[in-house]
Amino acid sequence: MNKDQQPVVLGKIGASHGVNGWMKITTYTDSVTGIFDYSPWLLNERGQWREVKVLRWRQQGKGVIASLESVDSREQAQILTNCEIGVLQESMQNLPEGDFYWRDLIGCEVTNTNGYNMGKVDQILETGSNDVLMVKANVKDAFGKRERMIPLVMEQFIKNVDLLEKQILVDWDPDF
Repeated sequence: MNKDQQPVVLGKIGASHGVNGWMKITTYTDSVTGIFDYSPWLLNERGQWREVKVLRWRQQGKGVIASLESVDSREQAQILTNCEIGVLQESMQNLPEGDFYWRDLIGCEVTNTNGYNMGKVDQILETGSNDVLMVKANVKDAFGKRERMIPLVMEQFIKNVDLLEKQILVDWDPDF
C-alpha cells in the first residue's frame, strides 16, 4: 500500500466471540454482510494499516462474526477490538451513473436553488426513513445557522449532485 493512499473504512472489529479467535464485526456497508464483498481487508492497528485475510464468516443474529488468518485465540481477537477495517479505493465497486458513496458527498458545497451557499456537508446520518445531510454552515451565515439538516431525498430536496465540482444543489430554505 502506498503511503499516500488512505483506505476507505467499511467497519471495525468488535468484541471477541468464543475462544477460537472469532470476533464480532461492526459494518458500515448497506447490508450487514456487504463488508465481505471486499477483499483484501486492511486493519488499522495503532495507526498502521496491515493486510489481513478473512478465513470464515457467518451471520450471527442481526450481526456478523468473522475469523481472520493468524487469530486463533480469544486473547488475540481481543487485541484487535476497535481496529478499523478498510479497503483500498481500487477495491470499491463502481456504481451506476447517478449513484454515489456517502464519502463522496463529505466536503461538497451545498447551494440552494436561489443561489444561497448553505455550507459544506460535514457528515451524513442514517435515520431509518431517509438519510440526512449534516451541512456545516459558513462562518458568517446570514441566518445565524451553525448547521443544517437536509434530507437526502433525491429529486424532492436534492436536485443535483456534481461530484466532479463537489457541488450539491438543493431545494431548501436557508432559514430552516
